[in-house]
Amino acid sequence: MIALRRFPDLWRRLDVTVRDLPLGVLLFAVSFLPALQRHGTQLGGVPDRPFDAGAAVAAALECLPLALRRRWPFLCLALVSIGFAADQLRGYHLVEGTSLLLALVSTGLHLQLRRLAAALLFTAAYVALAVALYRTGTGEPVSEFVTFYLLLAFGWGMGAWLRAGRLAEEERRRRLAEDTRAAERTRIARELHDVVTHHVTAMVVQAEAARYLTAAPDRLDQALTAVTDTGRRAITDLRHLLDLLNPDHGTGSDHGTVSDHEARTPAVGRLLTLVEQTRRAGQPVEFAEEGTPAASTGSADLVAYRVVQEALTNALKYAHGSRTSVQVQHGTKEITVEVSTDGSGSPTGSPGGSGRGLAGLRERVDVLGGDFTAHPRMGGGFVVRARIPAGSGL
Repeated sequence: MIALRRFPDLWRRLDVTVRDLPLGVLLFAVSFLPALQRHGTQLGGVPDRPFDAGAAVAAALECLPLALRRRWPFLCLALVSIGFAADQLRGYHLVEGTSLLLALVSTGLHLQLRRLAAALLFTAAYVALAVALYRTGTGEPVSEFVTFYLLLAFGWGMGAWLRAGRLAEEERRRRLAEDTRAAERTRIARELHDVVTHHVTAMVVQAEAARYLTAAPDRLDQALTAVTDTGRRAITDLRHLLDLLNPDHGTGSDHGTVSDHEARTPAVGRLLTLVEQTRRAGQPVEFAEEGTPAASTGSADLVAYRVVQEALTNALKYAHGSRTSVQVQHGTKEITVEVSTDGSGSPTGSPGGSGRGLAGLRERVDVLGGDFTAHPRMGGGFVVRARIPAGSGL
């Protein structure tokens, strides 16, 4: 049973010529069956001839080259054509004449270069064969040769059609792979932006504040401890993102585990830690969380975390010291987040910045089918709102 299960894999590992050979051998063996002799393709009306050694050679030329139909399609077509010509001119009329149609389909499908030249050369050879058969045979009408040529052209056209479909599928897969890689690079770039911008901003603000605490050793020690803790969190998050770039990530051969991945993935339950970190950086933050998180939120919890993280980062950078309010509400089908900051505000929400943070958040929320807005408040300040459907996956 094990050998039978492994046979398909072993068969696929064989060279393509070895895999194509059995078809040619089978057709060649059929030529020796008396019941099928002189019952094959008859073109030109040449009188029947008994099966002899010449017939065996013609059958071998028509059948055995089919082993080359994918590796060397033009050579296959040339050899099969020679066998077919000998078959018809000698009057054997073997059933193996159908191999010519198979060779044409394979050539139309697998021939890579000089396809037009190959088609013209085959046409010229067929015309020469038709003239020879017309003179040798019983004077069959020209329409017979034209009809048979159209049948052969149909075989080539069928192979060309299959080739076009295969190339289109390969192109579709290539574009899909490129789009997938681009989307993954964009996702990682967003994660890096969120992690680096937030943690580095907090560390800079905390370090700036520590410069004025040299006369208060206790407060200076707290400020430096906050900088250290923020740096450690940044290293943890960056290590996780770098693990995602590891080719072995998720295969079981890397150093991380599934539990490690889950532990390093930010969740709404860690929002309080995020708020506390921002408070230690000198930003007064009011935090309110209502409702119970759903059992399965998909990517909604991570997106909600990133919304709060980006909004608090902008508050630290552009409205440092201004009162900031964070409100998170968990519903049965969605998570609602609102972060507002007192202060001067800005039409872009990130004065002097690139605006990538808010644009990236809007895209993330849109992917989940939610709503995202970020705009100045009347009377000064800025507000960010997001409605994120729960239970969706990225």
